[in-house]
Amino acid sequence: MQHFIDVILPLPLERFFTYTINPAESEFLKPGMRVAVPFGKSKIYTGIVHKIHQENTATYEVKDIEFIIDEQPVVTADQLKFWEWIASYYLCAVGQVMRAALPKSFLLESETIILKKDAVSIEELDLDDREYLVMEALENRNALKVQEVMDILDRKTVLPILQKMLNKDLILLQEELYSTYKAKKQKFIYLHQDFKEEDALKSLLDTLSRAPKQRDAVMTLFMMQAGASKDISKKDLIERANVTSTVIKSLINKDVLIEIEKDVDRVKDDVEDGQDLYSLNEDQVSALAQIKSSFEINKTVLLHGVTSSGKTQLYVQLIKEQLEKGNQALYLLPEIALTTQLISRLKTFFKHQVLVYHSKYNLNERQEVWHHVLEQKEPYVIIGARSAMLLPYQKLGLIVIDEEHESSFKQFDPAPRYHARDASIVLGYMKKANILLGSATPSLESYHNASTGKYQLVELKRRYGNVLMPEINMVNIKEKHKRKKMNGHFSDTLIEHMTEAFKDNKQVILFQNRRGYAPIMECDTCGHAPQCPNCDVSLTYHKYKGQLRCHYCGYHTFVPKECPACSSTAIDTKGFGTEQIEQEFRMLFPNHNVARMDLDTTRGKNAYEKIINQMDTGEVDCLVGTQMITKGLDFRNVSLVGVLNADSMLNFPDFRAHERCFQLLTQVAGRAGRTKERGKVLIQSYNPDHMILQQVSSYDYGTMYREQIEERYQFKYPPFQRLIKITFKHRDYQTTLDSSQWFVDALNQIPHGVVVLGPEFPPVSRVRNLYNINVIIKMNRQQKPDVIKNYITRVKKSFESIKLYRSVRCNIDVDNY
Repeated sequence: MQHFIDVILPLPLERFFTYTINPAESEFLKPGMRVAVPFGKSKIYTGIVHKIHQENTATYEVKDIEFIIDEQPVVTADQLKFWEWIASYYLCAVGQVMRAALPKSFLLESETIILKKDAVSIEELDLDDREYLVMEALENRNALKVQEVMDILDRKTVLPILQKMLNKDLILLQEELYSTYKAKKQKFIYLHQDFKEEDALKSLLDTLSRAPKQRDAVMTLFMMQAGASKDISKKDLIERANVTSTVIKSLINKDVLIEIEKDVDRVKDDVEDGQDLYSLNEDQVSALAQIKSSFEINKTVLLHGVTSSGKTQLYVQLIKEQLEKGNQALYLLPEIALTTQLISRLKTFFKHQVLVYHSKYNLNERQEVWHHVLEQKEPYVIIGARSAMLLPYQKLGLIVIDEEHESSFKQFDPAPRYHARDASIVLGYMKKANILLGSATPSLESYHNASTGKYQLVELKRRYGNVLMPEINMVNIKEKHKRKKMNGHFSDTLIEHMTEAFKDNKQVILFQNRRGYAPIMECDTCGHAPQCPNCDVSLTYHKYKGQLRCHYCGYHTFVPKECPACSSTAIDTKGFGTEQIEQEFRMLFPNHNVARMDLDTTRGKNAYEKIINQMDTGEVDCLVGTQMITKGLDFRNVSLVGVLNADSMLNFPDFRAHERCFQLLTQVAGRAGRTKERGKVLIQSYNPDHMILQQVSSYDYGTMYREQIEERYQFKYPPFQRLIKITFKHRDYQTTLDSSQWFVDALNQIPHGVVVLGPEFPPVSRVRNLYNINVIIKMNRQQKPDVIKNYITRVKKSFESIKLYRSVRCNIDVDNY
């Protein structure tokens, strides 16, 4: 009997691929193991074994596998099931889920290696300049990678050149698999066995009396080994003994010391006992009891607690209980900035049992976290952004989704376009784990689920330590402009309150939800504003870098000295971003320090940590930031929060604009007055009587929820209807329009009365030189989503088979809000 395996490949192809294996391999292989398989003409990919069987149903020639990579599965059976659920719910391929889930270092891909053909006599006249350069490089080196050829020729498209050289019989191409993971190594120093006894050590020190530095090194090592149970690294010894590495080297040469290199862990701390947990107040104790009783009846719990009510302490209590039972716990956060602050907090309680997983971690660190979770030698709490949900959990006991209302939990590009909150709830049900959602401003969907009994609702209505909620005041900047009481973008009221806060040695947070210096640069003479050549947007002025940048595609150019259209030098900026606020602050308060937290200042791995530490230590008096600063950060010394312009969030073409504005402003207000004294919040607006701003100022979530849910019901939006958005992208305007119209005509044949809206160009209709067109499908709760999704998939397959539209990208985004 022949044996076969079905393999998942990390490609956007909606099927498994069959390969043959021999009987010995079929006994050894298990689902979830990695195998290297040939695919296409010459490529080799890493696939995950999905099923081992003896029936060949493939309609193509079945190839053999290249080799088996693992001895044990790296993906669990539950994980494969979960991947399939994500693929079917979010309408993508399992291979795309695999690519998103696995650390890149697991996906060994073959790389094309260029070799020089032996016994080739090269006539230099036959070669053009580029071919000559490649051949010259091959003379000096045995083989070149494609990337190296790109560097040599200083161009991105080198494949046509290589093809020409292949045709001339000058080179050979070969595929080579390579792994990117490298274990971290460290050198450790030990005292030689002969000098462990006291007498031997004494006589050794006597012989070293003429080499005081060497003597110090031996003495220090002896002291360190006596005081510590762990191995002593070479680096620590050099620092403690205050000697150079040459001294250590000469002692190794004399056989006094032994140097051993070992693999060390990048992500786990040394084993230590954590601190005891804080004691809970009576509100928290009663909330904890309610949460536990809901868990007993297998209910998802929504914890609606006002800002600074101590939700994190409840999470920590529940995590501790799970770790004591030997279970794993997952703590999901929307923003890496938040994980940075929480890691240090959790580490005080759980020490080495805390693992971190997010995109700022490098490949090696992510692979090590993956192995720790898979092997589960001890229970861990995994803290991370949305991708942490895709780890190979063995005994998952609890999932905490903090700030569950956050839109950052939604993955928009590339596929799978999943929502980490919704997918985690499914994961929790699969793993029979408890699920807790927490937020001060829950999303309407979650609150609706809680009010209809699908979830259990637990409320914390008072701040920890009975601190009063910050006082929120509106500042009418229309009036202030009339009376000439504005200084730049700061009203006199805001300046007055800031001066007062600095006098009391308090800190201030200023919120402006736009980065850069100004969103538009405009000529006062002719009105010309520089546009991005690849997208339909104006370029944002970044003063700090002296550039005009596009926030959609990353295009940047220098700032013109004069208008490119009419050569006038009267160029002015319109609107304002965080950079401009930072500059104005420096002019108003030259003696105070200011820091900025936005996408531009937090690019590095430890950039968040640096800014948060500066706030915690009081180095910075004022933090200017975008929505990053609104998300659950805990600054103890902030007494005032200023929102510089609330209107930009209200007047946004999105059915969630009012809900998002309420959430954002309530969250940013919650950063003020988190200790004993009451904080203040000033919201500057041209329309301070707006219903949402009034609800924010009185913390009236209930009224906001009732009004918004009524509107959603009237206009048929979630949670009463489900939405699926289909986006078409192509370089040609007419092709994009025609293809989307064809798709809509096909969708209109759905017999179940589904509403199809579009095709419609979005506000920014061209991004990265591709025209975008959106189609929205609305379906009510009575309709079966699976039937409709199957229909959409069938339409998409027919669409892809039309030659004319094959180059059009068609992205399906389920629950796109």
